[in-house]
Parts: sequence; C-alpha cells; structure tokens
Amino acid sequence: MSNYLERYKGIHPGIILEREFKKRALHKRPFALSIGEHPQTLNAITKGKRKLNTALALKIEEKLGFEEGSLAILQTYFDINEEKQKNETSKPNMKLLRNSLFWDTDISKIEWDKQFSAVIRRVFERGNEIEKQELIRFYGYEKINIVLNQVTVLPYTIYNNK
Repeated sequence: MSNYLERYKGIHPGIILEREFKKRALHKRPFALSIGEHPQTLNAITKGKRKLNTALALKIEEKLGFEEGSLAILQTYFDINEEKQKNETSKPNMKLLRNSLFWDTDISKIEWDKQFSAVIRRVFERGNEIEKQELIRFYGYEKINIVLNQVTVLPYTIYNNK
C-alpha cells in the first residue's frame, strides 16, 4: 500500500476512482446504487467536487477490493496538501519579515491581499534583500512592478485596454 500511496499522494481520491471505473468498465450509477449511495454523490466525488468521507470510502473499498483505508488515507493526504497550499498563499513567510518594518500597525492584522500596495511600498523602501525577495515570491514580479511603477505603468495599461 505504501507504494500505492506514494504514487497518488495529494491527488483527490475521486480521480483515482474515476480511473478505476473506466479500467473496470463500471458505470457510476449502478455502482452507487449497489453500495446504497446516491449516484449524484459518487459523481461529485469522482469529479473532485466533494470530499470522500470515511464511511463511503470503506464501502467503496470493500466493493472494489481495495485495501481497507486506502481511499480515506488518500483523502487525508489531499486535505493536507490543500491546507498547505492555503497557508502558503494566504500570507508571506513571517519568519522572513521583521516586525519593525510595520512599527505603526499590528502585523497580525494586516490583510495581505487588500493592503498589498502599502505593504510592497513599505518593504521596498525600508526592507532588506531577504524581505524584498519574500514579497517577490508572495506577490510576484508583475504585481510588485505595477505598485512600484504606478505612474509609468498605469497609462500604458489603460492604453492597451482600449
């Protein structure tokens, strides 16, 4: 099972199920009804739009002959991966930014997406190279260039949108 998990770690279990149904030439509706589940539920799971709960994972595993817990573990790995991505993109790495850069505000209350212009200007005026690189990683070159060159970029952007 460990080789199986390593190969599919971070992939939604519904994608694995979809592939398995095609490989075995199974139709989702009759399969769902055979395990006492709504076809819409199974369809949403195989499209990756819905999470696979443990009870349903056990039913599917038993019916398909999978090792017990394999789909539930895949769902857990997928959830972990999703959470990591959320945390990485919600705010910059705070270990790399000095609190003293934001002496006049509570750094924990900064809304990084809404106040990006002020944050970028502050760090590029007073920050060191490590802090600037972290903002480049977090916001991207394009967004930083727009903020730092607002006077020259704005007319060009308006001209191209006509």
